[in-house]
Amino acid sequence: MTLYDCSDTDQRVAGVVAAAAAVRRGDLVVLPTDTVYGLGADAFSPGAVRRLLALKGRGRDVPVPVLIGSWRTVNGLVDELPAAASDLIAAFWPGGLTLVLPAGSGLTWDLGDSRGTVAVRMPLHPVALELLAETGPMAVSSANRHGVAPAVSATAAQADLGDGVAVYLEGGESPALTPSSIVDLTGDAPRLLRAGAVEAADIEDVLGVSLG
Repeated sequence: MTLYDCSDTDQRVAGVVAAAAAVRRGDLVVLPTDTVYGLGADAFSPGAVRRLLALKGRGRDVPVPVLIGSWRTVNGLVDELPAAASDLIAAFWPGGLTLVLPAGSGLTWDLGDSRGTVAVRMPLHPVALELLAETGPMAVSSANRHGVAPAVSATAAQADLGDGVAVYLEGGESPALTPSSIVDLTGDAPRLLRAGAVEAADIEDVLGVSLG
């Protein structure tokens, strides 16, 4: 395992290259995001996703969300993007809002027991976006074992996750430990599954409806 200090330009470049290579070969990486540090894997590698869940100590009943590096990527993950999703993406991406959408019928991945849905977000963090530009969609969960507080830095994540992770990208302490808000758009009406970084009132203003 190797930790790269992304406050140093040379280490940041080398770290993103090393992390992208690790993801492509099915290993796990830790990356900074605009909310909490993430434990990431290739979203299209079932083996890598299984290793992520095993390292966290989580079961398949908690499917892994997906991070993307461009809002356009979401169109490849769904058969049809709901109008409400387009409005929320325009208002809050990149940022702290995760959308649960009907997954595309042609996707060949296994993120856990997702029941035909995908939870997707575009983070507002330069290192995360640089890595995602190299890897494509990544399965990313918080960088901590089940029952342990979310890591405030890659160094803290390393103390918790150890050599189960190939590359750690240190981006400094998280500005906030507030997770993303989660809105489910798979039903007849939008539902707020988790209050977080984006205020519910702001989401309701965009949608023009109250969240259930």
